[in-house]
Amino acid sequence: MATRQDLGKDHGTITKPLIGPKNEAQIQSDNGGLWMVLLSTSVAVCGSFEFGSCVGYSAPAQYGIMDELGISHSEYSFFGSILTIGAMIGAIMSGGIADFMGRKGAMGISSVICIAGWFAVYLSYGSFYLYSGRFLLGCGIGVLSYVVPVFIAEITPKNLRGALATANQLFIVTGLFFAYAIGSIVTWRILALTGIFPCMVLLAGLFFIPESPRWLAKVGNEEEFKISLQKLRGADADIYEEVAEIQEFIVTHELLPKVTMMDLLGKQNIRSVIVGVGLMVFQQFGGINGIVFYAGQIFVSAGVPPNVGGILYACLQVIVTAFGGSLIDRLGRRPLLMVSACGMLLGCLLTGTSFLLKAHQLVPNLVPILVVTGIMVYIGFFSVGLGAIPWVIMSEIFPLHIKGTAGSLVTLVNWCGSWVCTFFGYAFVCAAAIVFIVMLVPETRGRTLEEIQASMN
Repeated sequence: MATRQDLGKDHGTITKPLIGPKNEAQIQSDNGGLWMVLLSTSVAVCGSFEFGSCVGYSAPAQYGIMDELGISHSEYSFFGSILTIGAMIGAIMSGGIADFMGRKGAMGISSVICIAGWFAVYLSYGSFYLYSGRFLLGCGIGVLSYVVPVFIAEITPKNLRGALATANQLFIVTGLFFAYAIGSIVTWRILALTGIFPCMVLLAGLFFIPESPRWLAKVGNEEEFKISLQKLRGADADIYEEVAEIQEFIVTHELLPKVTMMDLLGKQNIRSVIVGVGLMVFQQFGGINGIVFYAGQIFVSAGVPPNVGGILYACLQVIVTAFGGSLIDRLGRRPLLMVSACGMLLGCLLTGTSFLLKAHQLVPNLVPILVVTGIMVYIGFFSVGLGAIPWVIMSEIFPLHIKGTAGSLVTLVNWCGSWVCTFFGYAFVCAAAIVFIVMLVPETRGRTLEEIQASMN
């Protein structure tokens, strides 16, 4: 077995792929294994649905909360933004929680936190409980936003990984659509109670699915690792080569010292960090949260009924995200990212132009058409690429020994981006995203996680 000295001071041997094309593990699954993968993914994406419900709650609940509790616009803006503050804290803790408690444990504790948050919002008769509940929801989804895509990537065969990992974003936007649709017909308190349902389904489902085999191997639980992998590949599947590949990768990386945040800047990790963080910067600083959090005000400012506009764009997200998920393993990650960034650039320019025309009282009849078109174009192209794929790539490119630390950083950057909200600024970021994708983002289709992570260096 190799020693630390064998690796060298800069651990240079780790930068070479451990599994070459000739001996790459051929992952086999029978139908029983496929059903377990689908069941496990279905349970995990209840956390994604919860994420979308939390983010989408503020728009349909705004006027009901303001009228009943006597909250001003500025106070409600804080209510919307405190979710992001909580999510940033949750993101900081997400990698450590997922590494210590396991992927299932992290999803379970996040669900409990979200349930507590929804009850606090439901029982609110003043700003303290309202803000506290919203903050707890942020903490919960901050962890879920990291652990769900990681769990899906670690259990899924490489030929299905892109499509199933995209289910994370699909259920985020489905939760968002649900919040808009149900919020238009029920009170804000009832809408808060509906947010508890996906958490309950997730908690119950965790008893019926296996833990991530890669996490079990990482913590040294060899017996459970093999049992979990066998369940995910099927009782009759040959898992010998995949077991050997995962074990070889983990044993080699265990020889490295414990990773700190500064180690992420080392030459063996820096490209993975740049790609992961960069994609999240472009996703978030491209303006999606500005649209989601303040969709109602945007449509009202343009003279469009907010409920109609919100439901339309949330529905569009669901349809286009599902369409993108069907393409990701056929066309690859990079082409969809490129198309997505170009379309978002166009959408931002159209939306910014509409408000520019309104400010100068030019062609007022064109303003509502431009703003709806701009937002729909933006949402459509965001959903097909930059909405889902950064989470997919984040779950693929980091080796297990740095996944917790690096994943926390990437998720934190994602939530920090929620604060930036100007459309022409977003257009510049979308243009920069095009250059970034062309220059740095690798194609991960059809490759094992171990091969991807090794080749990043």
